[in-house]
Amino acid sequence: MSSETDILDTSTGKPLVAADQKGQNAVEDFVDPWNICTSSMKGVDYDKLIKKFGCSAIDDSLIERFKRVAKIEEVHPLLRLGVFFSHRDLHVILDCVERGQKFYLYTGRCPSSDAMHLGHLIPFLFTKWLQEVFDVPVIIQITDDEEYFWKDLSLEKVKENALVNIKDIIAIEFHPGKTFIFRNLEYMGQSIGFQETLAGIKKQDTFNENRRHFVFSDSDCMAKLLFPYNQAVPSFSSAFPQIFKGITDVPCLIPCGIEQDLYFRMPRDVAPEMEFLKLSLVHSKL
Repeated sequence: MSSETDILDTSTGKPLVAADQKGQNAVEDFVDPWNICTSSMKGVDYDKLIKKFGCSAIDDSLIERFKRVAKIEEVHPLLRLGVFFSHRDLHVILDCVERGQKFYLYTGRCPSSDAMHLGHLIPFLFTKWLQEVFDVPVIIQITDDEEYFWKDLSLEKVKENALVNIKDIIAIEFHPGKTFIFRNLEYMGQSIGFQETLAGIKKQDTFNENRRHFVFSDSDCMAKLLFPYNQAVPSFSSAFPQIFKGITDVPCLIPCGIEQDLYFRMPRDVAPEMEFLKLSLVHSKL
């Protein structure tokens, strides 16, 4: 049994580092795409995490504005109950809707298992609702390359997991004519728009900036260092000329878990240099 001052890995519930009874060795909550730990049995302190990440809380006034702009009486329970609790520039998307400008939704899945549980489905359930409310396209990236780089799995097993996960996502019933699902290992080399956008992102980022956002060890494979660029690409409409007819300034809203925020700070930073719009995000709790 863990004590209240143990630092917990929230994916396993097991203590990572034991603190003394006075909590003198306890550390701040730590959240990134690969590691989640907290020094409290109550879980992550999301108010502190918002300040640490530099995001903004989704408050009652923003929810009321959302309802007015979307012309709905009530928001999705995941938003109303605070499961989606934080954002970056959600108001920019609402401004676009008020001007009659369309945007698109982008979310994704790393196929870490051969079946998805309810926690995995939360971003997709909310994204599907947003698609219905605003009648917009949805891009869903399956990062099978990420799973291959981080786990000791064969390419065949990664592909198998990805295809099963895609079936789970399809079962949510996104609009079939306005939803594009793709696997990185299959699709990236086939799309000129994707590759050109990827090249632009890499050119605008620097090694120092990469190290500021992502901390890898000397023993990590180079693929890990480069992968975040792959996840950044779908946040720009230039990556999908077959969908957006070559229009490169379609705003993007990304519903995702708060742990994914780190991946999208880099494309937000380089967007102005590429003369693209900064992406917007809404974050769910872990």
